[in-house]
Amino acid sequence: MPSFETNGHNGHTNGTNGTNGTTTKKPSHSESSALPPTSSIPQKFLSNPSELGVTLVGFSGGQCRPGTDAGPEVLTQAGLLTQLQSDLGYTLHGDSSVRNFNNYQPTVTARDNAVSNSSPIDDPDVRGMKNPRSVSAVTEQISELVYTQARAGRLALTLGGDHSIAIGTVSGVARAIRERSDTPNDLAVIWVDAHADINTPETSDSGNIHGMPVSFLTGLATSTDKGIFDWLRDEHKISLSKLVYIGLRDVDAGEKKILRENNIKAYSMHDIDRHGIGAIMDSALAYIGDATPIHLSFDVDALDPMWAPSTGTPVRGGLTLREGDFICEAVAETGQCVGFDLVEVNPSLSEGGVGDTVRAGVSLVRCGLGDTLL
Repeated sequence: MPSFETNGHNGHTNGTNGTNGTTTKKPSHSESSALPPTSSIPQKFLSNPSELGVTLVGFSGGQCRPGTDAGPEVLTQAGLLTQLQSDLGYTLHGDSSVRNFNNYQPTVTARDNAVSNSSPIDDPDVRGMKNPRSVSAVTEQISELVYTQARAGRLALTLGGDHSIAIGTVSGVARAIRERSDTPNDLAVIWVDAHADINTPETSDSGNIHGMPVSFLTGLATSTDKGIFDWLRDEHKISLSKLVYIGLRDVDAGEKKILRENNIKAYSMHDIDRHGIGAIMDSALAYIGDATPIHLSFDVDALDPMWAPSTGTPVRGGLTLREGDFICEAVAETGQCVGFDLVEVNPSLSEGGVGDTVRAGVSLVRCGLGDTLL
C-alpha cells in the first residue's frame, strides 16, 4: 500500500503519494512528548487533557464496498499519530496498530446455544440489515475499547472504518461521561456527513448499517433479536435534542421524515451556502450550550469529492477542506470535545485521489485536536 506523508500544517498538506513502499514510523505509546499540547484552551470535561485515547478500527462490514478497513492504516502511514505527539504534544494511549475487525466472526457460546464450545454463526439478513450480528459484535467491542479511554479522562480519538463503528464510539463515550460526572451529563453529538445515517432497518433501502448508526444510538431503532444490538442500554444512548447535523445533502425520504417529526437540528449544505460556515457553527454550538460535552463524528464524505474523492459514497456539492477544518477548529475551541471519529476513508477507491483524501483526513484530525493556523 502506498505511503502518504504530510508536512504537519493543518489545511496545507503537501505530501505526495510515494510508491516505494516505505511507511512512516509508528510512535510508541510509551513515549511521551515533553511538549505541552498546542491548544491552550481549558478543557471542561477532560481530567487528562494532554492525553489521547486512540482506537484504530479496521472494519468495512457496515457497508458493501471493501477498503474502508484500510483507512486507519493509510492515515497512520501518513504520520498522523507521530504528528499528534511531536507537533501537538499529546501522550498517546491505546492502539498503535490497526485492529482488523473484518476477520472477526460472531460466535455463540454454550450459554446461548447449548453447545460445548464457542463456534462461529451464520449472519443472515435480519429486518433487511446486512451483517447484523457481525456489526453488533464489533461495535460492542469498540464501545468497550473507547469507554476505557474516555473513562480515564482522555479525549477518545477513533479512526475508522465505516460509519457503523460510531455505534461503538459514541456509546462508549456516552457511558464514560455519565459515569465520570457527579451530575451526569448527556453527550451532545455533532455529526458531520453528507448523509444523515438515521435510517431504521424499516426505512433503509440498502440494508447497510453504516446508514443506521444514529437511529440505534438514539433509540429510534431497537432490536430484541439475540446478538443484534441487544447490548445497547440507556447509558450508551444519546438524546435527539443533543444531536446536530452539519453538511447534509443526500438524505433519504424516510430520514427526512424522521428529522422533521423529531425536530432534529440539522444544517444542510443549503444552510451553509446561505449563511456561511462561521454562522452555522455559532448557531450549532449555541444550540448545544457551553455546559455539555461534545462528540464530533466526521465522515470524510462530508467534504466535496474535489477534496476527498476516496470514499465510498461521495456526493458533489459538499464542504471545502477549509470549511471542514473550521468545523473541527470551532469544536476544539469550545473546550468541550471529549470524542472524535474520522471515518469512511477508502484508499481502494479513486486511486489517483487517495493522497488528497488522506491529507484532508490528517488536517481534520489535527484541527479537531487543537492545531491552529497561527
